[in-house]
Amino acid sequence: MFVISQLWVRLLGTILFSAGLVFFACPFLVGIRHAGCIFGTVISVMGIVFFALNPAVSGILQKIWENGFGHFVLCILMGILGFGAVLGIVMSVFMIISANHKPKSENTVVILGCKVRDGAPSLMLQKRLDAALNYLNQHPDVPVIVCGGQGEDESITEAQCMTEYLTAHGLAESRIYRDDTSTSTLENLQNAKAIITEQDWLPEITIVTDGYHQFRAANIAKSIGLSADAVSAGTSWYLVPSYWVREWLGICYQFVFG
Repeated sequence: MFVISQLWVRLLGTILFSAGLVFFACPFLVGIRHAGCIFGTVISVMGIVFFALNPAVSGILQKIWENGFGHFVLCILMGILGFGAVLGIVMSVFMIISANHKPKSENTVVILGCKVRDGAPSLMLQKRLDAALNYLNQHPDVPVIVCGGQGEDESITEAQCMTEYLTAHGLAESRIYRDDTSTSTLENLQNAKAIITEQDWLPEITIVTDGYHQFRAANIAKSIGLSADAVSAGTSWYLVPSYWVREWLGICYQFVFG
């Protein structure tokens, strides 16, 4: 049952998983390492082995299948793979919807933190800042909260870096409120809420982050009493697959552990 007799199917599968391996390995080449890269790389390698070496692999799997305990294990694994595929599709639909959840009113903008390199925004952070600037320039009365502490390999806090970038591009510093201590999306939003409460603003925000991140960020915001719209920054195409998969894992973690 594990044999793929059509050569073109094996070839197509090998090509597709090889392309996946390239995409998931790309971030390693630019110093980015996270669970999405690792998980995607492992799955891609497994797919390449299954399709490229199918006669040998299918023989091994058939022997395992004919063993009682092996049969049980393979059924469990296939069930997990099938459930995972369906879950990934469902999460992707919600992620796409959230990424395009445009602001309905002029709410406080919250820019979520991201990597700072040598005192300057990383490419991903710069794209978030540019998306925020575009929105803020169109809505001159809206304040903005920049979120992010200082990592071990960062020379300044992410919030300070964002403030410097925004003011250098013409945004009045009086519109900017800073959270210089947060280290996660949850802390970003908790500290932003504290600022919103202190300023007596409405608990309605517009989150600026990468599109793939909007769904989880909005759910976290909702869990602490904030409602969120989205202004989504673009993500470099070669980073989308790995970060998309990392977000799947993050959503699952959030659902299980809160």
